[in-house]
Amino acid sequence: MLDLNGNPATSYNSEHKIWSGASEQSFYNDDLTIGQIIFRRLQSEPLRIFQISHSENTRLTRSQMLQNAVKVSIYLRQQGFKQETHTVGILARNSTHLAALAYGCMFNGTPFHAVNFNVDEHTICHLFGITKPRIICCDAQDYDKMVNIARTLGTKILTVDGSIANVASILDVFQTTLIDNYKPESFDKGTDRILAILCSSGTTGTPKAVTISNSRKIFESQSYLSPDDVQYAPSTLDWLTGLISLVTAAVYGTVRLISKDPFSPAHFTTMCEQQSISWTLLAASHIAMLANCPSANAAQLRSLRHLLFAGGHTLVPTLQKMQSYLRGVGILRNAYGMTELGTCISCNYSTHTKPKSVGRLMANIRMRVVSDTGKSLGPNQLGELYCHNGQHWSGYYGNAKATMEMQDSEGWFHTGDLGYFDEDNYLHVVERKKDMLKFLGMMYYPHEIEEVIAQMPEVAEVCVFGIWNETEGDAAAASVVPKPGGQLDASQVLHFVSQHMTVNYKQLHGGAQIVPHLAKSANGKVNRKAVKENYLKAAKQLNTPDS
Repeated sequence: MLDLNGNPATSYNSEHKIWSGASEQSFYNDDLTIGQIIFRRLQSEPLRIFQISHSENTRLTRSQMLQNAVKVSIYLRQQGFKQETHTVGILARNSTHLAALAYGCMFNGTPFHAVNFNVDEHTICHLFGITKPRIICCDAQDYDKMVNIARTLGTKILTVDGSIANVASILDVFQTTLIDNYKPESFDKGTDRILAILCSSGTTGTPKAVTISNSRKIFESQSYLSPDDVQYAPSTLDWLTGLISLVTAAVYGTVRLISKDPFSPAHFTTMCEQQSISWTLLAASHIAMLANCPSANAAQLRSLRHLLFAGGHTLVPTLQKMQSYLRGVGILRNAYGMTELGTCISCNYSTHTKPKSVGRLMANIRMRVVSDTGKSLGPNQLGELYCHNGQHWSGYYGNAKATMEMQDSEGWFHTGDLGYFDEDNYLHVVERKKDMLKFLGMMYYPHEIEEVIAQMPEVAEVCVFGIWNETEGDAAAASVVPKPGGQLDASQVLHFVSQHMTVNYKQLHGGAQIVPHLAKSANGKVNRKAVKENYLKAAKQLNTPDS
């Protein structure tokens, strides 16, 4: 439900100090799985184009996608996939037949565990070691990396894109014979069954296997979509954003646009021009790349009606520049969510007037702001954000301890994010709680210094982190990316901070470096840990005498 200005409606209960999104009832009964919903949707208008692969130049109708997914489901049944613990591992790019593999798993009630193909072998083995998939589906180009992992886990490999001699592929699965009157598997309380298993961001340690239920919340926040929309998200299925775009395309009957190529401004603008993308969900860093691309212009992006971004802070000048490329306000939206909740928590349709907010709460979402002592706080008071989505969560797969640390006995998720609600019930996410630093006994957060550096007109991106020493604590240091063609050196950054930060402990005592880009995780988030490692490596090389 939206207010008169098009923003999600959010109310505040001052007695209990709880913010709530609009109360909405689902159109679907609780016994239906998302697979059953998608099966029904793909049966309508069978000759309509459902998926276009820009990089592979392939097109599939709804009927073709449905038939391929049904064959995957029948194949899984024949292989004995009957229990919720019988999982399929996926490590693959967005190629032509990945969607049919995922939908087939959904039809059969088989959870798939998706892991990013850029992850190192040790982490992949650790993650799949948790869920123990019976089959691991990967692209042929990753076969050499996966064969030892599969052997260690005692599972077999199926290729999704490309082929390997004497190794089964998805095309072999498509040779499965269809059966008359096929129907997806049904379950009591299907909404609570595990749909997929994704990976936590890993920003606070080794990634965990996050279960995602068949809750309607994964698609209902995008209910404005229609068959006239063309959807694109660069994320693969191991990220919540990739799963959201996969599910919403089928539920709302849009055209699903995919590409195996990684995100770049040139690639994205080309697809917008050629495929008329109307809805996209990007990383915050992608917005920065687009806004600061010298060749980007409004004509290339005229098809966009819904430009959502998530996964980090975006500088106000960047948002203003991005807005200038769009046809009107309300198109550029900042979304906030968590993999563990399996949905978007809030969305900001007013980035032009409240650029530092992540917006108002989505339907059926409740939030509290909690102090270090466990006290609920009111408007404009900073604390940890607790969230309740009213849905069942099976937790971190095989990790009861971490599950209890994330979700308390009353169902509140402890997000680990610090933030507050303003007087208009707009949510502001300030920082990760664990990112807090301390220098000379004084606490500060990296974003405070980042926002100052971002005011420099030559700056495109910035990441601040702490360099620890035992006498002073965490000395702030910055890696700064200049705008294309911009002239910037470290001394200018140091001087600017010294002029605009009035306290000593927030100065860049750890120094500054000018870098061509910031290290990012596979979903486009700035990886503060990796940026810091690169900074220290460069500093060490600079201080090492020539041999």
